[in-house]
Amino acid sequence: MDRGDNAKEYTLDYGNISSQSIGAILRNMIALEDQGGEYFFGEPELDFNDWMKVDSDNKGYINILHSPRLFLNPSLYSTFLLWMLSELFENLPEEGDLEKPKMVFFFDEAHLLFEDAPKILLDKIEQVVRLIRSKGVGVYFITQSPTDLPDDVLSQLGNRIQHALRAYTPAERKKVIAAAETFRQNQKFSTVEAITELATGEALISMLDEKGRPSVVERAFVLPPQSKFGTIDDLLRNQIIAGSKLYSKYSEEVDRKSAFEVIREEKRIQQEYIDSQKERIEKQKIREQKEKEAKKYKKNSKKSNRMTPTEKAANSAMSAIGREIGKSLIRGILGSLKR
Repeated sequence: MDRGDNAKEYTLDYGNISSQSIGAILRNMIALEDQGGEYFFGEPELDFNDWMKVDSDNKGYINILHSPRLFLNPSLYSTFLLWMLSELFENLPEEGDLEKPKMVFFFDEAHLLFEDAPKILLDKIEQVVRLIRSKGVGVYFITQSPTDLPDDVLSQLGNRIQHALRAYTPAERKKVIAAAETFRQNQKFSTVEAITELATGEALISMLDEKGRPSVVERAFVLPPQSKFGTIDDLLRNQIIAGSKLYSKYSEEVDRKSAFEVIREEKRIQQEYIDSQKERIEKQKIREQKEKEAKKYKKNSKKSNRMTPTEKAANSAMSAIGREIGKSLIRGILGSLKR
């Protein structure tokens, strides 16, 4: 089936769709599918309300996307990120300037989101990051260096936490200087030198103040999380997943009919109807032909039963002769009986 067969049906709504455009879309969709896109964009669909629940103490939950394979597919990763943020932006109500956000996202290995990304995708991410804060959503990108992020995206990030960077080459030195310049300078110390001197757990921190202005950079030790460090094994991870209240909702994949399958089924039904109509018309023609031949046969039969004047005269003569012969035979028989 040619995927361009139905292009004319969408021309009025979306403009002219060339076969080259359809081919490009299909190639990109196939690439996402090969990377595992059906698991992210299939069903059951992610319900963002599940991520915003609180416990009995009105404390939120930490949801972790375990995605070691997803990092190997940056195209899928960035597409999923953009889809997720766009869904939040389109569905959440406007909240204005909240004291604290309703939801915060931390995207680790953020450089994977922007590597080889087309400009139109970068522009869209920058737009969503800039506007989504009004919906009460905070976004943090986690990466080795600020230079891993595009300037347009970096300019939208107000809160910054920078851990140590080591500079052993001129190129690395440039990255340190670039990272230092993203902070509002503190006259008490050199930001460039501080970045290379930071110890484990120490960071340079700059947050927005009450008026939305970035504060001067400060050195601080970050309070370590009160949880287990390092990765967990698959057994413990599966136990945590199975014990979740959301397990029954997302554990089974739903394989609904795709748009292609629906269209194919509609075409099959239409074709069956067309075929049945053709068959009905053909049978009607055959029936009418038979009726026509039957009428013609009856007409010829009536004609064959009619006699010409000569035939009528001959039949009349034969009847008269037959009657005379019959009379003669009867007289002969009766005469012999009398004797």
